[in-house]
Formats: sequence, structure tokens, C-alpha cells
Amino acid sequence: MGSLDLGPPDRGGNVASDWWYLEHKPDTFCQEPSGDAVDSYHRWDEDMDLMAQAGLTDYRFSIEWARIEPTEGTFSPAALHHYRQMIEGALQRGLRPMITLHHFSNPLWFSARGSWNAAGAVDRFTRYVRNVLGILHGVGHVCTINEPNMVAAFRAIAERGPETLNDGIPEPEPDPGCAEALIEAHHQARRILKEAYPDLQVGWSVAVQDFQIAAGAEQEAAEYVRRRQTVFVEAARDDDWIGVQTYTRARLDTEAGQVVRRSPDPSAERTLTGWEYYPAALGGAVRQTASAVGTVPVIVTENGVATSDDTLRVRYTHAALSALLEAMDDGVDVRGYFHWSLLDNYEWGSWEPTFGLVAVDRTTFARSPKPSLAWLGSLARSGHLPQAVDVRAGEGS
Repeated sequence: MGSLDLGPPDRGGNVASDWWYLEHKPDTFCQEPSGDAVDSYHRWDEDMDLMAQAGLTDYRFSIEWARIEPTEGTFSPAALHHYRQMIEGALQRGLRPMITLHHFSNPLWFSARGSWNAAGAVDRFTRYVRNVLGILHGVGHVCTINEPNMVAAFRAIAERGPETLNDGIPEPEPDPGCAEALIEAHHQARRILKEAYPDLQVGWSVAVQDFQIAAGAEQEAAEYVRRRQTVFVEAARDDDWIGVQTYTRARLDTEAGQVVRRSPDPSAERTLTGWEYYPAALGGAVRQTASAVGTVPVIVTENGVATSDDTLRVRYTHAALSALLEAMDDGVDVRGYFHWSLLDNYEWGSWEPTFGLVAVDRTTFARSPKPSLAWLGSLARSGHLPQAVDVRAGEGS
């Protein structure tokens, strides 16, 4: 797959979601509200045209639960029609849509009832899934839930802020009750989807770090990784595929019997998110996933770099794909790669981290493709990764 990922459901004007509420709380960690965001909800045809013209073949985008069920039990025919139009628009352009049903945000009413920890949460989610079945014909792949391990840890992340995801700080542990509900919701959704569309390829996408464990810390670190990552990977053992989403590595060690996450060397290059620039993490992440999930194929559903330097984006992506190909040569069954992301978008409450292959003027919403879009499109058309890149021109050599 020569593929792109738009990112989370367009936050702009999504007033029925818990993210909109979070953005506007007085004590929010968000640096600024999303406002109209990049207006992808209305400009999806422009975005798909950019992708198709670049030569890309697959498009992962999300259906926003809060738009479809803005109040409990009331489903919007207009929103369902909107997403059906997007699916048809992708197919008409020769783009194979991968649909994500849940990407972090919930309807505000769902969160007010206790979110995934509330009794009946799984039933509420599966009711939503049943209501979107009618618009999914022609879709080849569905992702039920994006990064369930992050969703299960989100309460702790929201309390401490997204900086808790940076190096040197122990990652928040997913809430066990929430994790259990998410795994059950995934399994139930998979059953519903497969009953309606037996040939549909169903999976979910897990945030997978390339965990690198110091000698002597293996036992303690294995349990640390299991709670934050492995249990969610193993939940996909009966799926058609598993999504891997990775950006950097995490170096684990122990101090006084406790697992610690080592910071990179002071000289290490950092991205705009504060993460270590480490594109080889993609190879390590897919290898670790494959070892935990058995024979289930892997699809890279997110990988990219937050940078204002587009030549660095090309360099990072080339190195990440090189590591991915090495893993494939060693026998890891990888079926596709989705880059994060098509547009510079709203990332964890801020516009500062720019991951996009396309810049967006947030006043006019004009899209300005970067050289990296044409470069990635050329890879999709050729099916070949050059040995080196001319990062000044964004071209293979």
C-alpha cells in the first residue's frame, strides 16, 4: 500500500465530543482550542485529490462517533450520509479506504456517563457500530479502535499533560478496567462487522514503541511492556491484521527494582514533540509486534515525524522504511504502510508539532503540498525504495 493517514477525526466544530469540552476547560492541558481545525470535514475532496494526484493508493480516515450520535440514542442521517460520501469519493479516485471507528474522542454524553469504565459502555459502542454498518459497503479494511492502550491511559495523561509521554518519565499505565472494556468492545465490534461483511478485513491499531531493554532488566521490563503494550497486541490474535503505530524508541532499565525509562543522550536530535529522532524504531516495533501476535499480518497504520524541516521528514521516512524492509526480509509479514499524516493538524492540544506532508493555512484553509508528498507518491508509484535520498530535492537517487 502506498498510503496516507489524515489523522484523527477533524476536530473543527465537533462540539458534541469530549475533546471539544476538554479543549475549553479552564484547567485543560491543551495549549489552544482546535477551532475550525483544518476543516477536513468540508474539504475532504481537496485532500483526496492531493493524494490521488500524488500517486498514493490507500487512505485511512476516521468516522467520528460524536457527529453520528451527538446525543445518546439519536443518530444523524446527515452525518452518516457525509461519511458515505467520503467513502464513495475515495473509491472514485482509486483510493482504498481504511475506516477507523474510534480515534480517541467520544461523544460527550458517553464520557459524562463514565466513558469506558461505565456499565454498559461496550453495548453503547456496539450500538454505534451497528448503525454505521450500512455505509461500509465497498470498504476493504476497518480499524475498530485506534491506540486502545493510549485510550486506557488517557485519564492519567490528561491529568499530567502529554509531556508524560516524553523520554525519561515512566509512561502512564493503562487503567485495567478500561483496558478490559476496550478489548471486549473490539472483539464484539469485530464479530458484528464480520457477520455483515465476511470479507472485510478487521483489526485495531496499537501504539507500539520500540522498547530496548538493558541487560539485567529483562524480567521487570517484560511486565512493564506487557501492561502497556503486549496485552493489547495479544488481543488481536484472531484479527485479520494488526496496526502498528510508532515514532521513536524507549530505553528501559531498572533502579532499585523499579523500571525507569532512560532519556536519550543530551546530544540526541529531538523532534517538535520532544521525542528522540529515531526512525529505526519502526523496524523494532514491527518485530516486537510480530513476536507477540503470532501469524497475524502487520499494517503500519501510523509513522512519521514532527518537524518544520521537510527535508528531515524525507530523511526520517526513508530510514524508517529501510528498517521496515529489513524486518520484512527477516520474515515479518507486513501488508502496508500509512504515513502520519497528510495535513499539519491539531496534535494533543497544539498546532506546533507539524507532521504533515501538506501545510495548511488556518485562516484560508489553503493546502500547500510539501516536497515530501511528491516523494512519497513516487515511492507508491514505483514500488521501490531508493538506496539514498537527495533530501534537498526530496527525490530518490
